[in-house]
Amino acid sequence: MSTQPSAGGETTVLGACPHDCPDTCSMLVKVKDGKVTGVQGNPDHPFTQGRLCAKTNHYQERVYHPERVLYPMRRTGPKGAGQFERIGWDEALEAVSARLRATIARSGPHAILPYSYLGTQGLVNGLTVGDPFFNKLGATVSERTFCDSGACTGYIMTVGPTPGMDPESFQHSRLIILWACNMLSTNAHMWPFVEKAQRSGAKLIVIDPVRTRGAQQADQHIRIRPGTDAALALAMMHVIVNEGLTDADYVEKYTTGFDELKAHVQQYTPEFAAEVTGVDAEVIRVLAREYATVQPSAIRIGVGIERSAGGGQLVRAVTSLPALVGAWRKPGGGILQLPLWAFPINWDGLHRADFIPEGTPVVNQWQLGRALTHDLGLQTPIETLFVYNSNPLVVAPDQARLVEGLSREDLFTVVSEHFVTDTARYADILLPATTQVEQADLMFSWGHFYLTLNQPSVAPIGEAVSNAELFRRLARAMGFDDPFFYRDDEQIMRESMVWDHPALQGISMEGLRATGYARLNLPAAESYAPHAEGGFPTPSGKVELKASMAAGGNFVLPVFRQGYAGLQDGGPVDALPTFRPRHETGATDAALTASYPLSMMSPKGHAFLNSNYGNMRRQLAHQGPQYVMIHPADAAARGIGHEDVVTVRNGRGSFKAQARVTEDAMAGVVVAPLGFWVAGSIAGATPAALNPTAFADLGRAPTFSDNLVEVVPG
Repeated sequence: MSTQPSAGGETTVLGACPHDCPDTCSMLVKVKDGKVTGVQGNPDHPFTQGRLCAKTNHYQERVYHPERVLYPMRRTGPKGAGQFERIGWDEALEAVSARLRATIARSGPHAILPYSYLGTQGLVNGLTVGDPFFNKLGATVSERTFCDSGACTGYIMTVGPTPGMDPESFQHSRLIILWACNMLSTNAHMWPFVEKAQRSGAKLIVIDPVRTRGAQQADQHIRIRPGTDAALALAMMHVIVNEGLTDADYVEKYTTGFDELKAHVQQYTPEFAAEVTGVDAEVIRVLAREYATVQPSAIRIGVGIERSAGGGQLVRAVTSLPALVGAWRKPGGGILQLPLWAFPINWDGLHRADFIPEGTPVVNQWQLGRALTHDLGLQTPIETLFVYNSNPLVVAPDQARLVEGLSREDLFTVVSEHFVTDTARYADILLPATTQVEQADLMFSWGHFYLTLNQPSVAPIGEAVSNAELFRRLARAMGFDDPFFYRDDEQIMRESMVWDHPALQGISMEGLRATGYARLNLPAAESYAPHAEGGFPTPSGKVELKASMAAGGNFVLPVFRQGYAGLQDGGPVDALPTFRPRHETGATDAALTASYPLSMMSPKGHAFLNSNYGNMRRQLAHQGPQYVMIHPADAAARGIGHEDVVTVRNGRGSFKAQARVTEDAMAGVVVAPLGFWVAGSIAGATPAALNPTAFADLGRAPTFSDNLVEVVPG
């Protein structure tokens, strides 16, 4: 049943967390008198295990926040002032559709740019919800490579779209490496399985420049300079192949390119890697030996692993390691990137890329500031911007240029939101979006093997509508006659999955309504070893240590670009995993390093989900003010004391923050968490003001962690 009675006239509705997080929690929503009174994790769900997190523990406070946008609004003041007047839905839809028609008539559909990501993650209201509408219009394609695109390109070139390890099987591992994965802040529900392995004697190693919460619980924390991890992985290969630590049988049967790889890694000695990474050569040797000999060994990579010049090839190197040592042979061995590859999702039916006219241009979201300030050389400049499921002024780089672009009087901006975010302050039309408890959705996961149904708990508040309903209304306003655009939520759910796929055997919408979730039809964690005998979904059917797909050049998976496969990068790609220095380092730009000697990382905040909750009292109290972590030696050299206000700057911009002087930061590295809003910042800017717009080597991934700055008092 979707609702279950409980004490005091309260009912419980089976829901699901909507956020862009690998945990995709099964959520119990408590409702009384038509109002949500609280939420909790579903204790029956094997991954959620009854817990939510600091972000969502009090989700009802988001739903009933006094500043929530509940009605369509029209701008009345200057752009950026956040001044609006209430209008009706008919007036709002007429204003938006009239502008879309006028833009197309004047300049063509390429002058329209949608901008969205995973503000909600579901198959009904998430990443793909607006794609068919904008693809039908012929709008410029929005390339969404903020998160995991480069890692996905590298991973698929190596092992194909395999789900890899079952996260729950980590409890059976004997050695676990968390590589660029701050699990306790960004994947907390996987931690019990790691902890169980530790209690059974497994060794936990964390590779990260920062002493994260997980690193504090690890048996070994290997500090590494940002963006140098590929040198470490390749040096591990050097030791493994030269000391005869490979699983020769596995390599022979289930890999290609080993002989070329063996010759290639001779240059990557532990001494070379030590010079590059700051990790002692002997530590590298011991790490390689332990990883090869203590089986089953497991690697969990985080999304931050791709965020430097060579991030894609780093993922290729790390993804090659399990095959070299035969880690895939047993449950608890292998690598975990994105279990979403296990879900038989009908991506083509969700995107409808068949609507896209040939030759439609692509704008990468990472370059929105440049696109809006006429710096990309677009044949058709952007005149209309439609933002939903995202807050680019906080999450995108080039913040100063974004402000300049969003301030253009000739730019018509539509934003669908819960709150007047930093981006929404620049909207010409602001539309009210439902929260998860007011909408239906079907949730895949990129962190476990459970399909979860979110059932609405209360009626939409005010005049808020779901994303799916918004695009139904827009399609009607634009006069679309294809019945596809008027499917209800139930039909979208039924058409979003390939229900006759073996992974969905025994799972139905009716069953999901009764239980709230279902595990995909896969072996149990204690017996799940998907590649014990190869069977990789690559062109060769094997782990491609030398990637055959490299011949086709650099690419972004269509799922990150509205299903569109056209106009790909196509640039050259090394077929063997190769170390590439950071864009911003002394080896590539000595003058830059002299001016800005510190590397800045901007990871996700513990209490925020990207920019979600950056305006919430409880989460702000937990997170504190915008801060920057700085090592004591770096602070002393600059006359900076603990909790002093400082300026972090580089040639792209600056922001103010509170200094947290701590050895949790590596010497030479500062850490400024992302997610704080400009409106609530100390001085009108956030770390996004400093982040570079350069791409990484594969998948047009961002380079958050390839970023030189200076920190000064005041």
